[in-house]
Amino acid sequence: MFTGIITGVGRITAVHDLGSSLNHGKRLTIEAPAGYLDDVGLGDSIALNGACMTVTTFDPLHHQFTIDISAESLARTSGLAQLGRVNLEKALRAHDRLGGHIVSGHVDGIGQVSHFERVGESWELRIMAPPELAKYLAYKGSITVNGVSLTVNQVQDFFDAAGPLGLRGSEISINLIPHTVENTALGTLQAGSTVNLEIDTVARYVERMLRVDATLKTV
Repeated sequence: MFTGIITGVGRITAVHDLGSSLNHGKRLTIEAPAGYLDDVGLGDSIALNGACMTVTTFDPLHHQFTIDISAESLARTSGLAQLGRVNLEKALRAHDRLGGHIVSGHVDGIGQVSHFERVGESWELRIMAPPELAKYLAYKGSITVNGVSLTVNQVQDFFDAAGPLGLRGSEISINLIPHTVENTALGTLQAGSTVNLEIDTVARYVERMLRVDATLKTV
């Protein structure tokens, strides 16, 4: 379990194939900030850009650790098979503060940045989310973008010419304060970048309850 409050920005420094076919995953070597691994052990969970991963080896002296990521996870996430900066968050402990919102570290879909520009002292980030996530997105609701807990300021649905049943996706608008841009890897985003999205856990359960309720009423 996580909170969406980034505890460090790391860098994927090496990507190695775990086999020769598309069914094989990859082994990633991640360089962490100095001291970040001091309380980390084998098997611990660390979220990389919002995806929960397991530490398979670690070297505190050189500030590095490795994770193995399956082909299934690679197919359902973005930015975890290439070198570059990644947001890091260690798993939540029982006595920690819940500064963001409850985050599982399971990516629900991949969005695409449609706009990222400075507005005053802050930045406006707009992301096109896939249609299957549209019902979970709400004004002032929570969304996790590359592992960062953020608040949705606006939601706009886009439909195909076919009408309401042809939802193409939803664009969410988010305000990023300078602290978030400076202390996460979100500052490297640009129009066209893909990002990992995780919906709010509460929204997931509400949708399930409403769906079952509607089904029972038709029986």
